[in-house]
Amino acid sequence: MKLDVTRYPAMVERLADANAFVEACAGRFGLDEGKQFGALLALEEAFVNICRYAYPDSSGEVEVACGREGGSFVLEIADWGSPFDVLSLPEPDITLDIIERPIGGLGIHFIRVMTDCVSYRREDGRNVLRMEFAAAA
Repeated sequence: MKLDVTRYPAMVERLADANAFVEACAGRFGLDEGKQFGALLALEEAFVNICRYAYPDSSGEVEVACGREGGSFVLEIADWGSPFDVLSLPEPDITLDIIERPIGGLGIHFIRVMTDCVSYRREDGRNVLRMEFAAAA
């Protein structure tokens, strides 16, 4: 299946553009409101992390791809930064009081919870985070 693809400079200021792209794509797919919220939250978490950490010594790009594959809405976010498998991070301890929790780690937790399937691969010099959102039954 072919996904719609676009690229943005890895700048947090471009998040609104990426959101609009994914929202339009999810709308064409007919993704329900709850799943669409999850897709946009996952996009924000991944996009911002790429902007902040993928290119420590230079500027770079974020590639966003989305569309239908079988019965799922697929969202892929890629960068050409340092190799980093975000899924290798441990789950945060969400049982701790907010004051006791270390800063960070909740973004990938949200991605894991909001998606029906999430995977990482390093391909052709790119980090690719793939998230799938199953269509409502």
